[in-house]
Amino acid sequence: MADIILDVEVRERTGSGGARETRNAGKVPGILYGGALAPVPIAVNLNAFRKALATGKLNGHLVTLKYGKETQKVIAKSIDFHPVTDVPLHFDLYRVDEHAQIKISVPVHFKNHELSPGLKKGAALNVSIHELEILVPADHIPEDIIVDLTGLEIGQSVHVSDLKLPSDVKAHVAGTDVVASITASGASKSEEAEAADTAEA
Repeated sequence: MADIILDVEVRERTGSGGARETRNAGKVPGILYGGALAPVPIAVNLNAFRKALATGKLNGHLVTLKYGKETQKVIAKSIDFHPVTDVPLHFDLYRVDEHAQIKISVPVHFKNHELSPGLKKGAALNVSIHELEILVPADHIPEDIIVDLTGLEIGQSVHVSDLKLPSDVKAHVAGTDVVASITASGASKSEEAEAADTAEA
């Protein structure tokens, strides 16, 4: 995948007035921080920022910041959007060494729902952890963490210790924490009751 490059400029004005002025100029205001250097107010062209967002590889991923001829590896740590129009309003970029160990949250996704006997009986998948906080080299951040639901029955749970993480990824939460569980729904309880009645008969 091609590296995402954000061409930035330094903002002269800060505060709400400066941010509004930046947006009126068709740009998204942001802050570059982290490391031993002081925070720097920056801005990126709105259309370019939207294109980077559309890749799905911007927020929470290692990207290249470009300022003139200078480049630097950063991670987009936070992006704020307008609640109605969904236009990006502000972003935070965090300076990193691309090989440094960092702490970051990545989404948890689930597969093989149809291979879970519990879910086939009408039970519900109760997700407790939607994003998992991990320790990982900045240049090896996984897209997501996949949980395989194959074989899970009603009442069973998946714990953090059950996850199959890449060798250079460590969970930053307790291994006993529940990621998701298969819980009985009204439909699955009715089916179990019917099965029990049939067996008794």
